[in-house]
Amino acid sequence: MRQFFINSLDKIITVFLALGCLGVLLSGLSMMMQNGFLAGLMVLIGGGLYIVLMGGFCYLFIGIHENTRRTAEAVEKLAARG
Repeated sequence: MRQFFINSLDKIITVFLALGCLGVLLSGLSMMMQNGFLAGLMVLIGGGLYIVLMGGFCYLFIGIHENTRRTAEAVEKLAARG
């Protein structure tokens, strides 16, 4: 049951990142049309960095959980041998 929630969180994060990328792209293009190319470019760069950092941190936390689970299973197998 726990793994279901972890996998669901992974999928939800993917959807939010895709929507965030779309939002940054549309915001940047809108800014370019209204306030000039440089302002839109800054929105694209800043928004892109934000999406990459937040997505990276989210996937990092999920990866830490997965690695901790695998390490615990390996330690239990070693303990069962000895």
